Amino acid sequence: MAMYENFIPVNLLTGFLGSGKTTLLQRLLANPEMANTAVLINEFGEIGLDHLLLENVDEETVILQSGCVCCTIRGDLRNAIRALYSKRERGEVPPFDRLTIETTGLADPAPIVSTLMADPVIRHHFRLGNVITTVDGIHGEMQLAANPESVKQAAVADQLVVTKTDMASEEDVAALIETLRRINPTASIHRAADEDLRPDQLFRNDIYDPATKAAAVRDWLRLETQEDHGHHDVNRHDRGIRAFTITQEQAMDWTAFGIWLTMLLNRHGENVLRVKGILNVAGAEAPVVIHGVQYTVHPPAHLERWPSEDHRSRIVFIVRDLSPALIERSLAAFNRLANNDKKRNGEQLWARR
Repeated sequence: MAMYENFIPVNLLTGFLGSGKTTLLQRLLANPEMANTAVLINEFGEIGLDHLLLENVDEETVILQSGCVCCTIRGDLRNAIRALYSKRERGEVPPFDRLTIETTGLADPAPIVSTLMADPVIRHHFRLGNVITTVDGIHGEMQLAANPESVKQAAVADQLVVTKTDMASEEDVAALIETLRRINPTASIHRAADEDLRPDQLFRNDIYDPATKAAAVRDWLRLETQEDHGHHDVNRHDRGIRAFTITQEQAMDWTAFGIWLTMLLNRHGENVLRVKGILNVAGAEAPVVIHGVQYTVHPPAHLERWPSEDHRSRIVFIVRDLSPALIERSLAAFNRLANNDKKRNGEQLWARR
């Protein structure tokens, strides 16, 4: 896992049309903390880089005063990432150690995540960092109600940024935040107008960052706290989106769990918007962390120690139109099969003695 931690993290900045992605990115690009960062955007003109521009490398690439590299996506995303990495290797741009991608307003983040994992060149140099989603503080409720894309963007996020909070009423903002917590109770929620949002705050907080991965896992487990206090309705959204946690007392068989999760996502990946978990694996002293987006599961991360005294396995799901009871029953069935296999193998070994 140490090698995977050293891959270049890719942070996705997504959000519905007009939700303030470009404004947030422009604000972040002026921060010196963006040095050693590469940014892929759709068009330079949309972001207004003139006052930030330091050097024009070619028609697709500029270097900003903050030190970050900015490129436009002229072809598909796969080619853009490969071309940018080639420039890095040839010394045409500074050796960036982080990549940020601003998606279009109607983009589904899942195919982008799949590109990072499926392309044989990209996956040997890059890894998923986290997903940041902007939500319009004025029109967000209406957009979530009318556009499935905006709901999905919010559901897969690690960080939610509510924009235009200085132009909306406090009642409307509070109602929107409550809706977002129903859609995605595991994400951190920020008010863009009320906070001094920094790149390290939004981009670096992922489970493969050794400095922050334990804290990221603790954030995921907020959902369990909400359930323990009886707020069951907070985990349900009108569009069939709901979040829930599966908890298991006994240590889990890693092989059986891997087969189960692979089969689950192969069958229902379109509706498993996000899965995050901390596992007590049989034979391992420290917990194993897993996370995925739809059909894609990323390599497991190993924590040095448990983040709390609770050593149970806990898996957080954000799903659409799937029954939590059905998923829980299927995992229990696989666990029984794994335990029965161990018992039979033990009996066979005893009989040979």
